[in-house]
Amino acid sequence: MDLRFTKEEQAFRDEVRQFCQTEIPLEIRRKVMEGRELRKEDIVTTQRILNAKGWAVPRWPAEWGGRPWTPIQHYIWTEELQQNGVPQPLAFNCDMVGPVIAAFGNEAQKKRFLPKAANLDDWWCQGFSEPGAGSDLAGLSTRAVRDGDHYVVSGQKTWTTLAQYADWIFCLVRTDPAAKKQSGISFLLIDMKSPGILVRPIVLIEGGREVNEVFFDDVRVPAENLIGEENRGWDYAKFLLSNERTGIARVGITKQRLSAVKRIAKQTPSGEGTAVWDNPAFRARFNQAQIELKALEITQMRVAASQSKNEGGRPDPASSILKIKGSELQQAATELAVEVAGPAALALVDRPLEGSNDPFAELEWASLAAQNYFNYRKVSIYGGSNEIQRNIIAKSVLGF
Repeated sequence: MDLRFTKEEQAFRDEVRQFCQTEIPLEIRRKVMEGRELRKEDIVTTQRILNAKGWAVPRWPAEWGGRPWTPIQHYIWTEELQQNGVPQPLAFNCDMVGPVIAAFGNEAQKKRFLPKAANLDDWWCQGFSEPGAGSDLAGLSTRAVRDGDHYVVSGQKTWTTLAQYADWIFCLVRTDPAAKKQSGISFLLIDMKSPGILVRPIVLIEGGREVNEVFFDDVRVPAENLIGEENRGWDYAKFLLSNERTGIARVGITKQRLSAVKRIAKQTPSGEGTAVWDNPAFRARFNQAQIELKALEITQMRVAASQSKNEGGRPDPASSILKIKGSELQQAATELAVEVAGPAALALVDRPLEGSNDPFAELEWASLAAQNYFNYRKVSIYGGSNEIQRNIIAKSVLGF
């Protein structure tokens, strides 16, 4: 595989980069590059700008907003967004429920949901994990009982990211308790305004409130919101999770963060009075992360190329490799940032700082480094824990 970009691909990279730097508000991009929390409005604004350009859902079918890009163009688009601090289109809409509806939904569902998902007129969240069914997702117990033209849903979902903003939730529910675990699950679309739904925040270790518990107390869901066939939800979930795990690699984000770590390390004095970057042990760990990131980048391009030849739409189990290594390298970047910060990482700065006269301004980046370190402990768990991904690789890739 020739990894050199052609002239046409380089021109496309330049086009995407210029668009990111000129059309996406600088204030939003700075938040991303500095590791700050985005507001709902920041994400909506960015996605609508991208959608107006035709770049919000490039992997969808063309009739619903997709682009006839090659795998290399998709890679370039993703990397340029990440390296320029552009919030990517909301994954729940664009990489998860959207592709499932496009692949397995009926025409009425496609017309109803896909345009709003692409423009973020509807904000979706994911109802998969439960208190007793996280990595063992097939062990979920939330039930949906058919009652005429409706399903009655009862149960609980947890770790539901950004459910506080969501208009809709796509859920895995058990519709046949007598079937084996994977065979009795269905895929339902549920309006978050339905009576009987309660959203309760979970406070994370760094103080963030991005994840939630969602409770369903006899929630009535129209049967027309069933995707595909009843009791086939596990197949649709596997299709969805393959898309999620590929996106979790986030090579461009890790590139940007390692670049920032290097810049700051050259400016930050160590305990010995020299810059942190002058410590050979630190440089060795940094260089090792960069080498592994380049290997991951090549692997991601190979997986993307193989998926473009996958006519049946079946998930590529090699996406589990991207999930494992991508999450490990994202964590490694936050660990290096905390090492640069040193004791200053203990400072708690929970508000934007204005102007250089603030006595805590020099500590803000260190505090953000610590917050991101704690927040990124989760990336090796969500989307299927890395331990589960190793099992998938052993069975589906290595044939054990």
